[in-house]
Amino acid sequence: MKLFNFGSLNIDHVYDVTHQVQTGETITATSYDVFIGGKGLNQSIAASKAGAQVVHIGAIGPDGSLLKEALVNAGVDVSQLIETDTPSGHAIIQVNEQGDNAIIVYGGANQQLSKTAIDQVFHLITPEDIVLLQNEISNVDYIIERAYERKIPVVLNYSPITESLSLIDLNKVSYLLVNEIEGRAAAKDSQVIEVLTRAYPQLSVVLTLGDKGAKFAKAGREVITQKAYEAVVVDTTGAGDTFTGFFVASVLSNKSIKEALDLSCKASAIAIGKSGASNSVPTLEEVLDK
Repeated sequence: MKLFNFGSLNIDHVYDVTHQVQTGETITATSYDVFIGGKGLNQSIAASKAGAQVVHIGAIGPDGSLLKEALVNAGVDVSQLIETDTPSGHAIIQVNEQGDNAIIVYGGANQQLSKTAIDQVFHLITPEDIVLLQNEISNVDYIIERAYERKIPVVLNYSPITESLSLIDLNKVSYLLVNEIEGRAAAKDSQVIEVLTRAYPQLSVVLTLGDKGAKFAKAGREVITQKAYEAVVVDTTGAGDTFTGFFVASVLSNKSIKEALDLSCKASAIAIGKSGASNSVPTLEEVLDK
């Protein structure tokens, strides 16, 4: 069984600031770093470090060699990576003194993933595999339709929140991973789990709650709650992607939902103790030792 991640690849420009900039305000950064990232790349690296066989499908530009190299170094299959003339996607990230972040993302090559390229990859995917998606590439709704037609389970990280998410039929998604803000957007209600599991009985909902842990629910099943693990917060940028990668890898390896939540919360607690996104993802051994 393999994880096929149709995902973004970004170059992250990270600025440490005393507070996140407000409208009309100019502030001075206290430091600046460049990291590789993108929700797709981060999640592929996390899933691979968690023990999954990962194939990454995405697009990079002429400036994307570092992105490809990072995937290869993490053991990710890059045979389906597309190289384009469009600059790679990038993100501008502000990290304040509390370790919280604010992010602006430019799509770049991530928006060059065509339906033709997607169709070619689906010849490699079986119903025993899993398709992972975020909302930072083109044709997300098309990928979900293709997977549903072929009875391939889909894990969707409902982020970032844009109008294009309205094109997605959640009846065709197997697992929906959301934080509290994303969950309210998906449910159009503050009662995220109750609304989504009632509206989509086949949908498994994983709701991450920051320092309050995480919850899993599916219609007709008991809600499973997982506590968070203590951590010294340095940078929360990669925490959600680390959680997602470890959770999906756990599902692929047939771990119970309780085990998957526990492992994922441990991994994200380690990730927020480091700066950056993909480079903050721990190995499975580090997580098991926690």
